[in-house]
Amino acid sequence: MNEIKYNGEKIPYTIKKSKIKNLYIHIKEGKVIVKAPIKLKEEYIQEFINKKSKWIYENVKRYEKKPKIEEKIEAKDIERLKEIIEKSILKYSKTLQVIPNKIRIKDIKYAWGSCSSKKNITINLKLAKKDEKAIEYVVLHEMCHLKEMNHSKKFWNLVEKNMPDYKIYKNKLKEY
Repeated sequence: MNEIKYNGEKIPYTIKKSKIKNLYIHIKEGKVIVKAPIKLKEEYIQEFINKKSKWIYENVKRYEKKPKIEEKIEAKDIERLKEIIEKSILKYSKTLQVIPNKIRIKDIKYAWGSCSSKKNITINLKLAKKDEKAIEYVVLHEMCHLKEMNHSKKFWNLVEKNMPDYKIYKNKLKEY
């Protein structure tokens, strides 16, 4: 295990070499993993880590500040989530002129929602305890993907046209 020093603290990290082209840093659950191409020299890896030490420190600290206790999601929370999703789907189906194929609620680890090329929308179960407008934003975001399967300027304009204050809820979700 290696360590870097920043702000008087030692931060441990692991280097994993594999058949990749670029060097990058991944922080998962407060643990720092540096992924590097197999043939990359150690000096270059160390130089890269040192340049990114402030970023590493800030992201590790951000993880440490997050509450670790998972909120228990009860049946009433799930029912509330379903109602908000249904209401939002109806609202945005009219304005966007699109209807999803399927809508699922699942415990997703990587996102608040997703939209497949088959026009299926999945909403994260963890939204059940969140603010109604934040849930509505996620539904709108995924519904906009039914028209634009990317995050282009056109996509974001569509989101903003339907929810001018969407950035408030997008940023709120980053705090969760």
